[in-house]
Amino acid sequence: MAAAGRIPISGAERPSIRRIPVRETFHIEVLGPEPDEIQTRISVRVGSLESAQERALRLFARARVPQRSGEPAEAVRVIDGAGREVFYRTRFDVGD
Repeated sequence: MAAAGRIPISGAERPSIRRIPVRETFHIEVLGPEPDEIQTRISVRVGSLESAQERALRLFARARVPQRSGEPAEAVRVIDGAGREVFYRTRFDVGD
């Protein structure tokens, strides 16, 4: 409750309060040719799902180069902090 004669000020009107961007943790998994074979798993903290998708696609492209040793990657997926799969792309979707 505001004191008598005072007008409450929201955080947007206070110059001393800065907005901190909300970042979320996503887990990116590069999958091999065997079912549920995880070749690479990383966690990233980004501001949006789109940023996590871009990072996943870059990682997937690197995992598919011919110079890489071992079997080429078959798919990539992004899992959010709650454990839900929110993005999935296979080599067939990419056009290989």
